[in-house]
Amino acid sequence: MKVLSCTASQDHRSAELMTDQGKLVVYGITENIIRCVYTKREEVLSLSPVGIERATEAGIRIEEKEDCYILATSGVSIRIEKRTGRFIWSDRKSGKILLKEDSKELAENPLMVYSTGGEKPVIRRVVTVDGERNFVENLKPEEDHMAYRGKLYFDWAPDEQIHGLGQGEEGIYNYRGNVQYLYQHNMRIPIPFLLSDRKYGIMADCGSLMTFNDDSRGSYLYLDMVEQLDYYFIAGESVDEIIAGYRKLTGKAVMLPKWAYGYVQSKEAYRTQAEMIGIAEEYRKRRIGLDCVVQDWNTWEDGKWGNKKVDKSRYPDLKKMNQALHDMHVHTMVSVWPNMNSGTENCDEMEAHGFLLNDYATYDAYDEEARKLYWKQAEEELFSGGFDSWWCDSTEPFSGPDWNGACLREPWERFQMVGNEHKKFLRADRANLYAAAHAKGIYENQRKSAPGKRVLNLTRSGYAGSQKYGTMLWSGDTCATWKNFKKQITEGLNMCISGMPYWTLDIGAFFTVNEKWQNRGCGCSQDPSMKWFWRGDYDEGVSDLGYRELYVRWFQYGTFLPMFRSHGTDTPREIWNFGEKGGMFYDALEKSIRLRYRLMPYIYSMAGKVCLEDYTMMRSLLFDFPEDKTASAMDSQFMFGESLLVCPVTEPMYYGAGSQKLDAARNWKCYLPAGESWIDFESGRYFGGGQWIDIPVTLAYIPVFVKAGSVIPMEESLEYASEEVDTPFEINIYPGKDTVFTLYEDAGDDYSYEEGIYNRITLNWEEREKTLTVGPAEHDFPQSIRNRSLRIILNKKESGRTERVVDYYGEEIKIYF
Repeated sequence: MKVLSCTASQDHRSAELMTDQGKLVVYGITENIIRCVYTKREEVLSLSPVGIERATEAGIRIEEKEDCYILATSGVSIRIEKRTGRFIWSDRKSGKILLKEDSKELAENPLMVYSTGGEKPVIRRVVTVDGERNFVENLKPEEDHMAYRGKLYFDWAPDEQIHGLGQGEEGIYNYRGNVQYLYQHNMRIPIPFLLSDRKYGIMADCGSLMTFNDDSRGSYLYLDMVEQLDYYFIAGESVDEIIAGYRKLTGKAVMLPKWAYGYVQSKEAYRTQAEMIGIAEEYRKRRIGLDCVVQDWNTWEDGKWGNKKVDKSRYPDLKKMNQALHDMHVHTMVSVWPNMNSGTENCDEMEAHGFLLNDYATYDAYDEEARKLYWKQAEEELFSGGFDSWWCDSTEPFSGPDWNGACLREPWERFQMVGNEHKKFLRADRANLYAAAHAKGIYENQRKSAPGKRVLNLTRSGYAGSQKYGTMLWSGDTCATWKNFKKQITEGLNMCISGMPYWTLDIGAFFTVNEKWQNRGCGCSQDPSMKWFWRGDYDEGVSDLGYRELYVRWFQYGTFLPMFRSHGTDTPREIWNFGEKGGMFYDALEKSIRLRYRLMPYIYSMAGKVCLEDYTMMRSLLFDFPEDKTASAMDSQFMFGESLLVCPVTEPMYYGAGSQKLDAARNWKCYLPAGESWIDFESGRYFGGGQWIDIPVTLAYIPVFVKAGSVIPMEESLEYASEEVDTPFEINIYPGKDTVFTLYEDAGDDYSYEEGIYNRITLNWEEREKTLTVGPAEHDFPQSIRNRSLRIILNKKESGRTERVVDYYGEEIKIYF
């Protein structure tokens, strides 16, 4: 590609470069965010598949040299070589080269649409583990118009790390030397955003399938179907700054209801109204924390898959059920699906309006009016019946062809198989956009219907921008092995590096069974055929002490996720199925739940920071320790918020599969990042940073370290997130240096925070003066620390704990030690 000329726009916020192969246009979005478009059309198209608002705020200066053009904002410069069209991106202030971008390609690619051509559809309905599906066997392709396939080529630095791209299955943390397919699937959530440890990110404004490739064939990002090659370069001094840039483009995360950060009990599946109530009653009887009970699928009558009307023989009175749960301060979530059986009330209504996709079962979430009708159907009985939140399952609705067979197919084969299904039913240019469009409909229409109630949507897939729709993404239907558990930690870290602040998983995995098919859930206990995804190590489920140990370790890890949620099939998941009080497994689980609720003020303050400052609460060590190469490459430890370093235990120590006793070492190797001192959260023991240590562990303990120079607020004795207790509010100081923690408070389940009605109370520790200053609080809320006693605990290195108890009335106070 030869660059022939470069001209500035009238407002000097963009530059147009003519080449021998089309047009390049560079826009200054901010001083650190640059948009680049390569097109072979006459004009740049205004469309944004991801829904980005196209504001340009930064001026671009153009300098021509003999062999190149230099385009620059005050933050970033691009050297564009005239002979090759190569881009070299640099930090304007330091002059450091950030990225060398080799070339760009656009090749014509016809966009095909599929229909029966006026024939009656030939539908084969298949019952799968992942729900009932329509396969239309007489769809025919027809060219809609000519679009393009695109490639962005990169010349990475030899030791450069590349992260992000959403969540896959393989457990890859650094994508260098790997191929990653970006497509919607049960256990895959593609995000068109990658982040380098060299302090930049790249986001493709693209809704099609994509492939990241870094091997002998080259280093590139392949975009399957685009109208133009449209992407953003985001520079920043930190990962947080880069992600803030990403959210500026795709949307800020909204506040979830406070109860969403408590314990969520789920399984496949509660079958009756009485069972839902009974689960909550048992937790309350045991005085163990609980905030939500989840109603999984099959609430509908037999044969009415996906119908948003419940079977009245099992759920005779939803309002009464939900009121009984609400009286216990327990919230509810209900599973809804985008596809519906023909002949159901919901499907027939969608069909009558022309709102079905060409599988004649799945509603068209790309159509605004179809989204309104879907909401109307969900509201009529489920929302009006008192359900608090949504579980939008199967939001990648056309991965069915791969959800069968005894052997896992090759990665490229799965990509082609599932990708072609999505292109057939969703169109190639928007094959990855369905989940985000579906979430948009739930969010926007609930806010219109119930403007005072926060939206929470647990969804199995998403895309760039999903964070602005009240979503909590989860990793899909995994199987119970130690290997998969470890992979899930890595995938969660990459999801959060992808700019998505809210991610969770099925604690204990969805599938536990392998060969003993008679023990399968999901209505499959009569099916002896082997399934590649049903490969757990524990045919006897919770009766197997090996599974109990795996579940406990997964549960301990889940304590430090944005959502703390247990779910799965094949075996029960409620705490009393793991023994009784005094038993090692039960006690370990109870301890984790109590810790989660102890940390609720800390967690909710992190949530406030996510919303107000584009923060990320589950943090790869690359966020906070980029200069420590050991830390930044870690794929199995992470920071939970500002202060807690979490080191999950990912190997068995007590029992193997089949309850086999193990004689394993009960120590865990942890790395403590350099530049900080660290305190064992449980023992109070201090350690220096920049070293590996071996820590003795028990079943009830995983290593968690507090960064020295931290303030952590805590509560005592909560059984639900919004409980008001009469015990003093606890402020724990871990000295070591000056620090400020900002405590966030608001109403908990409305949108008044959007009007500025919230408290951000500074807890300012001054190390030299040994003084804590508690800043003022303007508003009063349930659970506010205004008009409460505060117990201030100084955790000293040598001499243990020192406490002060003071009364706080919303005005600044100082506490001296």
